[in-house]
Amino acid sequence: MNLLIGVGNRFGGDDFIGSWVARNFEAKGWLSLDCGTVPENFTSEIRRLKPERIVIVDAADMGIEPGEIRIIDEEKIDRFTLSTHSIPLSVFVGYLKEFVKEIVIIGIQPKKFEGNLSEEVRRAGEKLINILKEKDWMERLQKL
Repeated sequence: MNLLIGVGNRFGGDDFIGSWVARNFEAKGWLSLDCGTVPENFTSEIRRLKPERIVIVDAADMGIEPGEIRIIDEEKIDRFTLSTHSIPLSVFVGYLKEFVKEIVIIGIQPKKFEGNLSEEVRRAGEKLINILKEKDWMERLQKL
């Protein structure tokens, strides 16, 4: 079973995108969990679920066009992901690696940090949802 974890701030404009994706994603062989700004509060639940793979979706300032989607290397997490979370995402991922074989971090470039999701970022979230539903989702993401 794969587990999609959405991270985001519902009051932070495009910083909400990870949570938005988690709330709107359903696919066979997947579970989805909206962790908001405190993913560390869900570690017991994640451990109980025993996923084979975890995909974390978060807004990430990568210096590219708003709505662009990228896989983020684990070593670069804290350089790209936003700091609206209680602990650095790298600490959370480090803990998850103790009991999960594979962790994929997906960043979506934000446009704004107030109000609702921007149109570009919402469309990127929809695109990501559609990609993750495909059998070859990892290959498709690597081509973005």
